[in-house]
Amino acid sequence: MIDVRLRIRKTSRACRGDSGVFRGRDWSEQSDTAPKEQPPRKLSGKRTARGIGTLESVITARCNHHRRGRLGGQFARLKLSGFPTEGAGTACRPARWILVRGTVILSDETPQDELPPEKLPLDAWHRDQGARMVPFAGYEMPIHYTGEHLSHGGGIVAEHEWTRTNAGLFDVSHMGQVLLSGEGLDEAVEAVLPIDLSTLKLGRQRYSLLLDEDGGVLDDLMVSRWPGHLYLVVNGATKYEDMGHLREHLPDEITLNYLDDHALLALQGPKAADALGRHATGEYALSDLTFMRFGKFSIAGHNATIARAGYTGEDGFEISIPAAAAEEIATLLLSEPEVQPIGLGARDSLRLEAGLPLYGHDLSPQISPIEAGLIFGINKRRRTEGGFLGAERIMREIVDGTAKTRVGLTLEGRMPAREGADVFSGDTKVGTVTSGGFSPTLGMPIAMAYVDAACAADGTELTCEVRKKRLPATVSPMPFVPHRYFRGS
Repeated sequence: MIDVRLRIRKTSRACRGDSGVFRGRDWSEQSDTAPKEQPPRKLSGKRTARGIGTLESVITARCNHHRRGRLGGQFARLKLSGFPTEGAGTACRPARWILVRGTVILSDETPQDELPPEKLPLDAWHRDQGARMVPFAGYEMPIHYTGEHLSHGGGIVAEHEWTRTNAGLFDVSHMGQVLLSGEGLDEAVEAVLPIDLSTLKLGRQRYSLLLDEDGGVLDDLMVSRWPGHLYLVVNGATKYEDMGHLREHLPDEITLNYLDDHALLALQGPKAADALGRHATGEYALSDLTFMRFGKFSIAGHNATIARAGYTGEDGFEISIPAAAAEEIATLLLSEPEVQPIGLGARDSLRLEAGLPLYGHDLSPQISPIEAGLIFGINKRRRTEGGFLGAERIMREIVDGTAKTRVGLTLEGRMPAREGADVFSGDTKVGTVTSGGFSPTLGMPIAMAYVDAACAADGTELTCEVRKKRLPATVSPMPFVPHRYFRGS
C-alpha cells in the first residue's frame, strides 16, 4: 500500500495518510516548511481544494485527467477495433490531486510528456504471450494477443468467442482497489453512495454509483462487505479522482487504504469455474460461491480474495492477489486447457453484448443513474429516504421520469454505428450513440444510445447516421446476449 503523508485543505479539514492511508488531521509535523498554497481549483460540486504535500515513499500515482492530453478541447480516444473503451477519452472531472514522485500537486497544467504510461505487474508476461500493448487508462495494457501458441488463434473476435465458450483470462490490475474502515463507516458511506449497507451482509458485494451533488455519475463501482471494512473496486481511469471525492466527503474518522500492491485478474466464461476450481482452496469449495458473493481462498500458497462476478455477462470470477504473485498465478491458470489470455478489445465487445454501460461513454457527470437505466444501483430504501449526494435529482426523476433514456439498438446490415453517431426518428434528431460495434455472437451491429423518452419503447424504428447514410435501427431490449451468471443450482 502507498505510504503517504498528504495534506489537502477541504473546507474546514485536512487529510493525512499513513501507510497507504488517507485520513484525519495534523499534517504540520510531516514537513519542515508550511505547504505553499496553490490557486484554488474546482472540486466535485461546489467545493474547492488547494494544497501541496509530501510522500515518504517514492511513488507515481497519476490522475487520469493528465494522461490523455487535449485535442481541440476534447480528450483523445483510444479505439479498440471500433469499440471505445473504459477510461479512454472520458469526460474527465477536475483534478483533486496528482501524486507525482514525492509531491502532491493540485494542478491541471502538468505536461503530458511527463506522465508516461505505467506498467502493470504482468507487463512482461503479457508481452511473452504475444500481446499487442497500447496506452490505456494511464497504463500499457494488452488490446489482443497473437501467436501460433494460442488455442483461439489470436485477435479480438477469436478472443471474444473463446470467452463465450471456454474461459478467458483478463488482467484488470489497472482498476482501483480500496479499503475503507473506521468508526461509523456505514453511516458515512451511505451519505456519499446511494447504497443500503444494512442489507449488505458479510461475503456479499453490490453494484453502486459515485454521484456528484447534482446527481451526475462520477463512476460506477463494486462494494463488498469485509470483516470490519468495505472493499471498493473503481474504474482505473478515475481511481485517483474517486479517492479524492471519497476523501473530500467522508469524515476524518474514516480511513481509506489504496491497495496499490495488489493485482486484479478476471477469469470469465462457462468453463472458468472448472479451471479455477482446480487451484483455489479455502474453508469451503469455490462452487459454493454464487453471483455477487466472495470469499477468501488460497492459490498456489498465496492469499486470494475471489468474487463471483465480472464484466462480460458470463459466469466468472474476479481475483484479487498480491502483485508479487500475479505472474505465478496467471501462468498457473493459463496452464489449464480451457484458459487463454484475452485483451481489452474482446472485453469491450463482450460487455457491449451484455448491455453493460461503460464510464466515460455511456455514463458521465452529465448523465443520471435514472437516465442510464441503473435504478437498481439506487437501493430501495435510499429511493425514498434520500440522504446521499445528488438525492434531490434522483428522487425527482424516479417520480417524474426523464427526458432521455439509455436504450439498446440493433442495426440492419453489417456497418456499425459508433459512439457519437446521431439517432433520428424521421428527420428529427432524437439521440446519440454512446457505444457501438459489431456483435460477433449475433452477427449484426449493436449499439447503446440515449434517445428521447418518447422514442425509447422496444420495437421503435429509428435510424442512425453513419458516414452520411441513414442506417435502419430498432430499439431492442438489453442485454443483447443473455447473461449467464451462476446463481446456484
